[in-house]
Amino acid sequence: MEFYGAECPTCKEIEKHLQRLQEEEGIEVTRFEVWHNAINQSIMMKYAKSRCMGVPFLFNKKNESFLCGLNDYDAIKKWAKGEK
Repeated sequence: MEFYGAECPTCKEIEKHLQRLQEEEGIEVTRFEVWHNAINQSIMMKYAKSRCMGVPFLFNKKNESFLCGLNDYDAIKKWAKGEK
């Protein structure tokens, strides 16, 4: 899952990596806009648990791994695949 803000420039960079991830690996990440949606914001808080209080916040429900802020494509790919 990706939690992002609509006007967040860092989130737009992450979005490019997520699109590439889907094209190259077939992995689709569900996205939740949190700056303008209170329900999505509460979902983010459930998973963030003070680990990451900003966006972008990426959370993998399978292994509870997460990434905060700007990360490169390789880090996001490893996160999505559950690798360390």
